[in-house]
Amino acid sequence: MEGTSIVGERPSFRSLQEPTLCGAFQATVEDHPGRVAIRTLGDGVSITWSQYGERVRRLAGGLAALGLGRGDTMAAMLVNRPEFHFADAAAMHLGAVAFSVYNTYTADQIEFQVSDAASRVFVTERAFLDTVLAVRERCAELEHVVVVDGEGEEGTLTLEDVEARAEPDFDFAAAWEAVEPDDVLTLIYTSGTTGDPKGVQLTHANELAAGRSFDQIVVFPDGARVISWLPMAHIAERSCSHYLAVMFGFTSTCCPDPKRIGEYLSEVRPSWFFSVPRIWEKMKAGLEAAIEGEQDAQRQQAMRWAVDTGLRKTRLIQAREEVPDELEQEWRKADEMVLSKMRALVGLDALEACNVGAAPTPPEVIEFFHAIGVPLAELWGMSESCGAGTCNRAEDIRIGTVGPPSPGVEIRLADDGEVLMKGDVVMGGYRNLPEKTAEALDADGWLHTGDIGEWNDEGFLRIVDRKKELIISSGGKNMSPANIEARVKAAGPLIGQAMAVGDNRPYNVALITLDPEAAPGFARAHGLSGDSVEEWAGQQAVIDEVQREVDHANESLARVEQIKRFRILPTEWQPGGDELTPTAKLKRKPIGEKYREEIEELYSG
Repeated sequence: MEGTSIVGERPSFRSLQEPTLCGAFQATVEDHPGRVAIRTLGDGVSITWSQYGERVRRLAGGLAALGLGRGDTMAAMLVNRPEFHFADAAAMHLGAVAFSVYNTYTADQIEFQVSDAASRVFVTERAFLDTVLAVRERCAELEHVVVVDGEGEEGTLTLEDVEARAEPDFDFAAAWEAVEPDDVLTLIYTSGTTGDPKGVQLTHANELAAGRSFDQIVVFPDGARVISWLPMAHIAERSCSHYLAVMFGFTSTCCPDPKRIGEYLSEVRPSWFFSVPRIWEKMKAGLEAAIEGEQDAQRQQAMRWAVDTGLRKTRLIQAREEVPDELEQEWRKADEMVLSKMRALVGLDALEACNVGAAPTPPEVIEFFHAIGVPLAELWGMSESCGAGTCNRAEDIRIGTVGPPSPGVEIRLADDGEVLMKGDVVMGGYRNLPEKTAEALDADGWLHTGDIGEWNDEGFLRIVDRKKELIISSGGKNMSPANIEARVKAAGPLIGQAMAVGDNRPYNVALITLDPEAAPGFARAHGLSGDSVEEWAGQQAVIDEVQREVDHANESLARVEQIKRFRILPTEWQPGGDELTPTAKLKRKPIGEKYREEIEELYSG
């Protein structure tokens, strides 16, 4: 919509012509030496591309002196901070394979990845040092632990120590120029809902192909601003604020605490912003709460009118119907008076593109942002494809779909509806797992994604659910639990997480947890006793409100999909815990086992 669409001439990026990410990095340093590459809030740290390049050169020399070379692996366990970029890019220039582990992982989980990757070097910070040192005791191949903050201790090195070890005659240019396009760039360990994670091997050529594909969709502006805030172990963040930043010369602001993303949005006012659905759901709930909580009746009426005007326009566009001139003029007035201020309130007023992915997004959430002038576009991809796959284009977004195939990507559906993908973005295979690789990649090069999809009449893909997670009721009806759960979570602010259960059952039930951010406000407003979700979960006012939200969700679901009964659990599900993967995906089987008694009680009545 007006005010946020892509504008200006398409920039030319010399870096995209390079055969490796190392070459792309050097081209960006040469083309934009004075531009800020990495910063922190308030410019506490501000590093130009020239300074970034020099730090990488020094660190690469030191890492080479530690024995890190082409094909070797380096692990990292860091929050989103400048030192991650320095260390990762330095290893990359040696032809080494840098990868991240989730900060919530235990020593046992990290040990598996370090052993699988045969890592020689581990870069971390003091907050995680005890865990990493425990891993070092178990992994003979792990020789060096580098701590990026504070003094070195217990046989560790600082970044300065590493740089000081560089040999005077180290040939940095020769090292990075020796890297080949088909060399492995990184490992992305799938978080997995069961079993050990698989190490997805992505090459320089894979990631460059993904960058070129994304650029044809988003058309990245020259000098774009992005925020680095999701885990770097996830392909989305690794690409968005690190690899794509290298290719397109972004300025990345490091946000070490994802709970502060609202504060960072307001300061950075990003040009491009990607997030998982939950953030967009929370922003929608926050803006709606602000409207309902507005004390000035005239202002409240104006806000409601503006959003309603945007919804009417959006729905006509989605229906492929012409927007009457009268409504267009009304929307322009609403945008000038109200909607532009709403976008500014949440830091989305300078967007040229924004995307949502990694899980199903309720259509009403995307519709709301379109109504206020934010062209939110859903996409779909996998770790195995550098996050590329399909994506809605800003100029033609079909809400409820993940868009048509991305440039350079072929998509087709198998007989059972499984989405198959082919293209230069697709991985070479899983590390040390030839049988799993053969299962995922067939002889013709098609990646079997495990997702079930369907096309609409215009060639836009809709993801139904994971092939192995579909609910089949006792009556034989196939249902998508992920889409049911997305509806439930979007129905109101009080529900934080939800898992639908109903496989081989007569009806669907749900396990629900309260949103830890919304629950305190609700408790205060209703005079509830206690000060935690554990104490509020069983109180009648909370149960009644969750029932209202579930009823609202059921209105948008087919009768067979509706939630008939639910249980509010007196706990909070944390990413990386028993119930959620580090990327906040449900661990369905472990949840089913852990809460078997609660589930059976929901059916016993």
